[in-house]
Amino acid sequence: MDCLVIYVPTEAAHAVRQAIGEAGAGRLGNYSHCSFSLEGTGRFTPLPGANPTIGAVNSPEEVPETRIEATYPRSRRNAVVDAALSAHPYETPAFMTFPVDASLPDRTGSGD
Repeated sequence: MDCLVIYVPTEAAHAVRQAIGEAGAGRLGNYSHCSFSLEGTGRFTPLPGANPTIGAVNSPEEVPETRIEATYPRSRRNAVVDAALSAHPYETPAFMTFPVDASLPDRTGSGD
């Protein structure tokens, strides 16, 4: 199992959550579209050659953003990342993927 973390302008968060859910992220048992979100502030300065969705070249920008986290089967990685990038409004979205261990710990202890 892997995890996607992506930073999205808050007004686009719902669309990105829906897109990654449809691509297979957030499936936990009999539940789909499971994710965690946290509000924050994204900061960036578009450099020459950029085509910013928000802001202007060489002008620092602060934007209300949502951090979205969702797990997915490793076999769905390309589909989930492609869906996230397609639904994201930024030219170059900030995201990361990494493996996670979602297994339950051994619950056997001394005396059991």
